[in-house]
Amino acid sequence: MAVLLASCGGQPAQGPGQSGGNPESPSGSSGGTESGSAAGEPIRIGLLVPLTGVFAAPGQYMKEGFELWLKEVNNQVAGRPVEVVTADTQGNPDVALTQARRLVEQEKVHLLVGPLSAAEGLALVPYIDGVRIPSIYPIVSADDLTQRKIPKYVVRTGWTSSQTTHVLGDYAYKKLGYRRVAIIAYDFAFGWESVGGFMQTFQEAGGKVVKVIWTPLNTTDFSPYLSQIPKDVDAVFASFSGSAAIQFIQQYKRFGLTAPLIAQGNTTDESTLEQTGPEAVGIVTALHYSAALDTPANKAFVEAYTKAFGHVPSYYSEGTYVAGLVLQQALEQLRGDVSDPDAVVKALRSVQLSETPRGPYRFDNYGNPIQNVYIRKVEQVNGKLQNTVIDVVQNVSQFWTYDPKEYLQRPVYNRGVPECNACGG
Repeated sequence: MAVLLASCGGQPAQGPGQSGGNPESPSGSSGGTESGSAAGEPIRIGLLVPLTGVFAAPGQYMKEGFELWLKEVNNQVAGRPVEVVTADTQGNPDVALTQARRLVEQEKVHLLVGPLSAAEGLALVPYIDGVRIPSIYPIVSADDLTQRKIPKYVVRTGWTSSQTTHVLGDYAYKKLGYRRVAIIAYDFAFGWESVGGFMQTFQEAGGKVVKVIWTPLNTTDFSPYLSQIPKDVDAVFASFSGSAAIQFIQQYKRFGLTAPLIAQGNTTDESTLEQTGPEAVGIVTALHYSAALDTPANKAFVEAYTKAFGHVPSYYSEGTYVAGLVLQQALEQLRGDVSDPDAVVKALRSVQLSETPRGPYRFDNYGNPIQNVYIRKVEQVNGKLQNTVIDVVQNVSQFWTYDPKEYLQRPVYNRGVPECNACGG
């Protein structure tokens, strides 16, 4: 049986000129897959996660989710042992690229899994495609990775930033009855795309967005931004994660704002929910997973995960666990042969899973999962906070209800797209 290898430590970041000039590995090999078909030899997987830095907490959840899958398959898939080398990206795109090069060129891994942030994921694409290393992105949600600029060797098993907020914008107008909202979110691509999905469907349904407030990524004091939120709105939509989500929610309540909060699902993720505290109660979010989802598959996953790690899983945990399930089915289809990176990618994108912790799962023609999106409400149950599922929208595409070809003619959601329809008054 193979063992879970120790983590690679962080290395000095290379500058763009050093890392981006020639993406090919020194040997010209296709991602270290020379012995990829050797029966009985280990399949080597490089796990890219932030274990230090601002994303260390969700990074740990990612690592735990993958470890649970590995434990459940007894470190073996398709008759071959599996070895995992975990590398700390520090949440830094330059470090992520340095670590990916180390895993491929020195550790000779056959596949990569990770990283966490969109910035890291986008930075890795030229290298991944250059060396032809099959890579699974379980968390990175940048819309265009499965829309206008699809990498050849990246398989996304997670979601797009706007996939769940398309649902929430429509739901906020039609089910929650909100007509006028203000928006506050991160001022970078993830914030723009999650806000864009919400604005698109909310405004199309007839809703009015009266204010959009962007906050810098490193914001800790939200009071200058909270003071800009109009008092005469039905609700406030927010998009944050990690420590920023904790600080935003706590400060929102303490600032005396009373409009209901609705949010992109990471804002109340289980990795930060208990730290956020009772201020989170009542927030409605949309995401493709909740640890409180009442299905046999999720109950079994939550029980096994909690037993192994002493706390409930988060979306980050479930993301890497499902990445393992997808990888397992693909490798079984290939009888463990990972020597041909194109065949590996094709097998990964063909996977359909009828039962996962998040529900049924299949890929669309562009390589993004079609999956359920859950409307969740933070509640305190038996003394603990949870994202109680209050509604389900089944089989949600990254294109929502739009025609994909027409959708792709539009620009990707950004700071000014779509336009705010009522910010002038």
